[in-house]
Amino acid sequence: MQTQTVTNWCLYVSDDGSTDHTLEIIKHYQVLWGSDKLLFKHGPQKGFAQNFLGLACDTNIKADFYAFCDQDDVWLPEKLSVAIEHIACESSNGQLYAYGGRTTYTDENLKPVGLSPLFVFPRTFRNALIQSIAGGNTMVFNEATKTLLEKVGLVPTPSHDWWLYQLVTGAGGVMYYDHQSYILYRQHDRSLVGSNTSLKSLLIRLRMLMNGRFKDWTDKNIQSLNMAINFLKPEHIETLKLLEKMRNANLIDRLRLMQVCGLYRQTKRGTFSLAIASILGKI
Repeated sequence: MQTQTVTNWCLYVSDDGSTDHTLEIIKHYQVLWGSDKLLFKHGPQKGFAQNFLGLACDTNIKADFYAFCDQDDVWLPEKLSVAIEHIACESSNGQLYAYGGRTTYTDENLKPVGLSPLFVFPRTFRNALIQSIAGGNTMVFNEATKTLLEKVGLVPTPSHDWWLYQLVTGAGGVMYYDHQSYILYRQHDRSLVGSNTSLKSLLIRLRMLMNGRFKDWTDKNIQSLNMAINFLKPEHIETLKLLEKMRNANLIDRLRLMQVCGLYRQTKRGTFSLAIASILGKI
């Protein structure tokens, strides 16, 4: 944070039950930066998604712009300034707007090993329903989006960044995707969510699809979106209901309703896997 070209920031740390030296490190930086720059709270200890949402839904946290920050990434100095300038220039007053983008994957010594996939298709609710496109460590959003998160409250989403994408697009807002990377994301054995470009990660995701993990995520996403139903646009409510109907239909109707819903992923490989998942009833 202290290397950012934007200097008027405040960091909120939610410790979700760490067993290492996290609290000592937090206290050190509170002394170094001042307690007005770094504020601390205890997390709900219900997983990373609820820990981040606990901060995002906290009505006592107020600012012009907000960003998620993971403990194992490194922000390039212009990360915040680029995102804030973009949101300020592109979004109108009161418009829901979120910024996300690519990440640079590195080893534990911050040596670059690759980039996250480059997504070029439109960022829409029909994509958001079945795919998260930007890591939370890249995301910055405006006050209108923060207010909506507060109004909806805590939801059982499997991932806070995926939820932000779904909620913003579902409520008629804009999700911007930057093709440039301003994040160095360490990859190690403890990473909860990491690179999806290696063969190993693809096999892991295939196994998750087959054992019902993706279907469980969809269950939670639908439950979360139904909790926010009053804030969704009518056309997106219709798409959501079609998805629910499709999941309980027979094979022929599943394929037909998939086409009617217009769901898509950002890559040909992803769209193919989506079709397979639909045939197997794993969505």
